[in-house]
Amino acid sequence: MLTVSLSPAFLLLANGVFASASRLVDALLDTTFTDIYRLQPFDYAILVPYFAVLTVLSCYGLHRYHMIRGYWKYRKQMPTEAPQKFEQLPRVTVQLPIYNEQYVVERLIEETCKLDYPRDLLQIQVLDDSTDETHPFTERLVAQYQAAGWPIEYIHRGNRQGYKAGALQNGLNTATGEIVAIFDADFIPPVDFLRRTVDYFADPKVGMVQTRWGYLNRHYNVLTEVQAMLLDGHFVLEHVARSGGGRFFNFNGTAGILRKSMIEDAGGWQHDTLTEDSDLSYRAQLKGWQFVYVPSIECLSELPVETYGFQVQQSRWAKGLTQVAMKLLPAILKSDVPFKVKAEAFFHLTPNISYPLMILVSALMLPVMIVRFYMGWFQMIVIDLPLIIASFWSISAFYVVAHRELFPRNWKRAFLFLPALMAAGVALTIINSRAVIEALCGYQTSFARTPKYAIGGTQRVKIENMQYRCRSGWLPYAELAAGTFFLGMTAFAIESFNFLAVPFLLLFVGGYYWAGATTLWEEYQGKLAWQKQQALAAAQQAKA
Repeated sequence: MLTVSLSPAFLLLANGVFASASRLVDALLDTTFTDIYRLQPFDYAILVPYFAVLTVLSCYGLHRYHMIRGYWKYRKQMPTEAPQKFEQLPRVTVQLPIYNEQYVVERLIEETCKLDYPRDLLQIQVLDDSTDETHPFTERLVAQYQAAGWPIEYIHRGNRQGYKAGALQNGLNTATGEIVAIFDADFIPPVDFLRRTVDYFADPKVGMVQTRWGYLNRHYNVLTEVQAMLLDGHFVLEHVARSGGGRFFNFNGTAGILRKSMIEDAGGWQHDTLTEDSDLSYRAQLKGWQFVYVPSIECLSELPVETYGFQVQQSRWAKGLTQVAMKLLPAILKSDVPFKVKAEAFFHLTPNISYPLMILVSALMLPVMIVRFYMGWFQMIVIDLPLIIASFWSISAFYVVAHRELFPRNWKRAFLFLPALMAAGVALTIINSRAVIEALCGYQTSFARTPKYAIGGTQRVKIENMQYRCRSGWLPYAELAAGTFFLGMTAFAIESFNFLAVPFLLLFVGGYYWAGATTLWEEYQGKLAWQKQQALAAAQQAKA
């Protein structure tokens, strides 16, 4: 148990910091303002935490610039093919973990069976934890492929112990391959995936090869466009900067291939976090295993098309990464790896703390605007502009650069989606703050799956299965309330001539209203479709 006490020395230090911050604020105030009104202790109690939080957020913003710099430095060093090849190809096990994936499982198995690899060296495991009709359907489907001569087997668990991590670990017990490839249910592996990745393991030090994600339904709606840009920042910039610079980076849970002995050496798949992939990645790299990133290999996947599905996925990742930070950061910081590796691991594993910090900034924003009513333009430029450049401009630069690298002929299109991208970030604030706080408090929750519907391209589909969808509960109402709060702050900013704050406040208004309203609308439409479907089924049954 960790106990924290406020010792006299700490209190003296806090008082010293407070006094220094007070003198700094006083020095930056207009003479006119100082003559009219001098800040009171309550004002400092508002301003100091506000700017302290913005400073922390700015550090993560500056880290984005560091990632851009690392990308430009190492992008030409990324491998396109293995430096050496096997004289005799190794056995490979392909694991397909699924859970109630009735819409996409057939596509997944069909595309996996197209992999170009000798059948006598290939094993395909369908790891099914399904509790709905997916279970018998998938079992029959696998039997058909077995009858056609494919080396595929069906493994169904009667419980979801350990969730995905438990399914993968259970599959390893009967895995015959030296190398293990993993694809989630919404992914489509390229035909040449194994041919292009296996030879990297000719180097005995290589433990994992990760490929880049692509998106079947990138242009389906604004939400999928924004998600693609968010993920592009990770796969285009961050992975290249980290792997090229010799820092730790993570296996992303799918579209990658791992050495079985590395998994075992690192302690196997563990399920005490919701991001078992990041957990295993850091444990393995602490053991000395090398990871390789190959961005030239693109593996297509399906993005969530519903707002709440997107939020649930992001909150799971936020909570899981925070759990990994709490679990492994002490060991990482105590290890003998270089300082640059430790520093990058810290920034990689802790960025989601920014979500509860954003909640705190939001709560302080209105009183800060009131306190700073008389503050001059000079002080706004000296204090606010550097923080804005570090915190907000870095977001724009980060995702525009990533988009430009993928789509050099049409990269300016990214600017059209930047407001929506920032609004989507705002839309994650409440649910991800809850996820981070739960992780910090040690509150365990089940693995919430992301609904997939076999949606590709821009063709609209009706999503009618209510049992297949997540329930949003109180979240959209909290988001609408938060949007209304920021709408009131926008009105105050206009009334007090604080026009510089208005664009940022409107992002909060739009983000919260967008998330809350679209979630309620999608659930309402789905409920209507489900009721019609049930009524039609009842009518047909009555006729029969």
